[in-house]
Amino acid sequence: MRIFSRIAGTGSYLPPRRLTNVDLAVELAATGVHTSDDWIVERTGIRARHFAAPDVCSSDLGTEAARRALLAAGVLAKDIDLIIVATSTPDMVFPSTACILQNKLGANGCAAFDVQAVCSGFIYALTIADAMIKSGAATKALVIGAEVFSRILDFEDRGTCVLFGDGAGAVVLEASVTPGILSSVLHADGKHVGILCVPGQVSGGAILGDPLLKMDGQAVFKLAVGLLDGAARAALIKAGKVAADIDWLIPHQANIRIIQSTARKLKLSMDKVIVTVDQHGNTSAASIPLALDTGVRTGKVKPGQLLMLEGVGGGFTWGAVLLQL
Repeated sequence: MRIFSRIAGTGSYLPPRRLTNVDLAVELAATGVHTSDDWIVERTGIRARHFAAPDVCSSDLGTEAARRALLAAGVLAKDIDLIIVATSTPDMVFPSTACILQNKLGANGCAAFDVQAVCSGFIYALTIADAMIKSGAATKALVIGAEVFSRILDFEDRGTCVLFGDGAGAVVLEASVTPGILSSVLHADGKHVGILCVPGQVSGGAILGDPLLKMDGQAVFKLAVGLLDGAARAALIKAGKVAADIDWLIPHQANIRIIQSTARKLKLSMDKVIVTVDQHGNTSAASIPLALDTGVRTGKVKPGQLLMLEGVGGGFTWGAVLLQL
């Protein structure tokens, strides 16, 4: 009998501290950096984001999202046999955030590891979990995207510090006799490393390079729209579907212009797109599962619908997953 994987439950968590553009502009002005709500909204569509408290790590956010996904799926932590955390802001150099999160959940003993593909991380992690379930290596997986990007922002660079936020999203992926994940595609091109990166590392107890995020916004935008369109179309072809079959497009929430351009290329109305970037900002690997859970909990995204998940991020990495909820 052929085995497939299906999403059994979703969950998400945002830290309590919410900063509107006005709030952020006031804080930045105190350091000599000037911006405004109008400036941010016009260029990005972002109106607010959440920042974690100084003592809160990615594993803390991810644990809360995972607990909510487990509850939604009716699954106990002890029944999970695989945990994959997508993050670019791990708690430590090592061990993995997945191992730290596993202990907080009480799911000790199962396989647990991190995936680092920046904003495409959740797509990568979901594809890996799907493959492991289909191979029989796992039966119930927690796939989590969790980030505290506020820790790596340069608050003297108004072009990047207004874009990102903190948060986590999670899904429980289960073995099933009926198809859930229908297709996926993953890609990377390392020649674009320099347009979105944090060019620093720890060596001998000191930071070498620059530990803060650097981005060439125009270069990222130009690449992102074409890559997302290509990935979505490839996933549709692999599954024998067409764009008109999609009930919901759930893209990485980086910039409303990128989201609108991607939908336009697929000839999808924005009424078929889940948008959370206005309230969450760019939460990197957490953005797709956060948007998915928002869609589910608001009643927009329903069982049986066809969903296209897609992401693009530093590396440069990109990919898409087509699934039946």
